[in-house]
Amino acid sequence: MDIPIQIKQQTCMDCLSGQPLGFEIKMAFQPIIDWQSQSIFAYEALVRGPTGQGAGWVFDRINDSNKYYFDQSCRVKAIETAARLGCDTLLSINFLPNAIYNPETCIRATIEAAELYRFDLEKIIFEVTEGEQILNQNKLKRIFESYARHGFRTAIDDFGAGFASLEWLHSLRPSILKLDMDLIRNIHQDSARQRRLVDIQRVCAELGVIILAEGIETVEERDFLVNAGVRYLQGYLFAKPALEQLLTKAQVQGWR
Repeated sequence: MDIPIQIKQQTCMDCLSGQPLGFEIKMAFQPIIDWQSQSIFAYEALVRGPTGQGAGWVFDRINDSNKYYFDQSCRVKAIETAARLGCDTLLSINFLPNAIYNPETCIRATIEAAELYRFDLEKIIFEVTEGEQILNQNKLKRIFESYARHGFRTAIDDFGAGFASLEWLHSLRPSILKLDMDLIRNIHQDSARQRRLVDIQRVCAELGVIILAEGIETVEERDFLVNAGVRYLQGYLFAKPALEQLLTKAQVQGWR
């Protein structure tokens, strides 16, 4: 995929302006809980429209002609907003692998943004949703390897919903595996889901991959996962995404 020269030369401030997209984007942040230490482990940055419209509103306006710029803009906006809000935890940023034509070239805006806004590069997690159509699995592997060389953590979101298998994890080796909410839903009542979780935990333990359970909505789901040894948790039980706000531990529910 050839990227026009003027797009290659975009700066962080260009990405913040939103002009090439035709609309401004903002970021909402959802906390990720470290149950063992009873603290906030990270915040996931989730794209929103200019007045807080949901991600669906935004993605309805993204197409092949602007997805590269959109992907870059989301990274810069997430870093800028998190730094402005005083984020001192890890920051998880979603990205579109099919919008990346060269990992080393496309990472420049992220590095530039981190330097400009004084955000520690080693606190950044790049997260790809398993539900996105992955046109080239080897390309995604190269992206993950490139990001790891720069000190970034990587994550697969919605595991179980799309391309990835337990065997594929051996090749991709993400830092974090986020379990799909369909696996989490009512897991305390479903032996098949429980067996699936055990299989995933076994492979992740072998590879040194952190497991994160997302989509938790009930105390029963939380308690089963905690008792099963899942340390990192995310979901509406704790907090919904907050527009341009980093919720403190005191504002997060579901600790007890």
